[in-house]
Amino acid sequence: MDIISRVEPMSLTTLVTTDLIGITRGRSIPTENLDDYWDIGCGWVPADSALTPQNIIADPNPWGSIGDLRLLPSKNSRVKISNGPSKEELPFDFIHCDLIETYGSSWDCCPRTLLKKEIERYENNLGMKIIAAFEHEFTLIGEKTLIDQPSFSLRAQRQQNNFASWLMASLKAANVQPEMFLPEFGQNQYEVTCRPTDALAAADRAINIREITREIARQMNLNVTFSPLTSINAIANGVHLHLSITDVNDKPLFYEEGRRYDLSTIGEYWSAGVINHLPSLCALTAPTPVSYLRLKPHHWSAAYACLGYRNREAALRICPTINFGNKSINEQYNLEYRPMDGTSSPHLSLASILIAGRIGIEQKLELKAITDIDPHQLNDNQRLEKNILPLPENLNNALELLNNNKQLLEYFPKSLIQTYFSVKQKELSLTNQLDQQTLCQHYSRIY
Repeated sequence: MDIISRVEPMSLTTLVTTDLIGITRGRSIPTENLDDYWDIGCGWVPADSALTPQNIIADPNPWGSIGDLRLLPSKNSRVKISNGPSKEELPFDFIHCDLIETYGSSWDCCPRTLLKKEIERYENNLGMKIIAAFEHEFTLIGEKTLIDQPSFSLRAQRQQNNFASWLMASLKAANVQPEMFLPEFGQNQYEVTCRPTDALAAADRAINIREITREIARQMNLNVTFSPLTSINAIANGVHLHLSITDVNDKPLFYEEGRRYDLSTIGEYWSAGVINHLPSLCALTAPTPVSYLRLKPHHWSAAYACLGYRNREAALRICPTINFGNKSINEQYNLEYRPMDGTSSPHLSLASILIAGRIGIEQKLELKAITDIDPHQLNDNQRLEKNILPLPENLNNALELLNNNKQLLEYFPKSLIQTYFSVKQKELSLTNQLDQQTLCQHYSRIY
């Protein structure tokens, strides 16, 4: 008599890359066979890096149908969550990868590799290390979230308490080191923060936050979007990037008591570099047409390239510190980059900001663009006197500024930046006929 064995579902591990447009893609393998892939990875297609958010491969791109790559897993970046709110789900298991050539060398168009190389420049050329953390705002959409609650309220927190509890537990299991889950200003809008870490791990964590949040929402029959705006009258979702720099012995370098806002000379040079290139950086950190519906005056986001002390209308903000408790001020001291949102690639964005800051340090740029008030309250002459420039009004303007910024682009591989421009131009051609409300809905579905 034949014995028919019972078939059980197989656990899968996904090898992933997060591309130039901030979408995480990959291929799944049987978890039981993972040891066979650590050193050789799995296959990938170069032209996938030319995908627009609308799932169209932009043309021209350097590859077309030609070529092959490997997704090489990074052994310290695995995310494995054994269970979630849905008891029927198998483990959520993925590993961040570097895109490499089939002969083993790095591939120029990999955003994660770009960030790793910039981290090496800081360490080798400047003797510095980067500490970073991404804060994400998002909006929950679904039947259970239709009741409007007061902003920042306990009621808003309790309305999604089960979701929050599962999310924070899952982030902890993934070693994201979550700090807070909080209701935000917008209806059904929430924010999650995590502890700072080294630059590469911070960018990986940013992706982990997005993907784990989506996974927990999916298991609870909710939808979630990280898009800057869900509708034209909604409160915007942003991503706030907190940054500090230490020397190789972990001594903080941004803080110097007694200077202007206690910002060190190194901190001023770095800030001046970022602010000098900030209008161009927007093409990378606010990379979709809907991003520019957020970057407007009085939106608590940013509309001008300037540094502000605890000023949420400044594109670069000196964050608050406290002088009680057991943590020193120099350990707390950090800068916050604000014109970023969830349609951006964390690796590409962080690498770009670090490049701009390093240029500022290397050239010892003077920091002029500082204001203690909302920069929109200054008149044109006052802003000109302080060298406070407006941020681009739309993605097309931002791309033009980036394309003309030869100093910044010097540090980007040619194939990467050419592909990025091609993708964004195709994206603009696909969306330029959409009205603002339709644009918001379009990107809310994608991101």
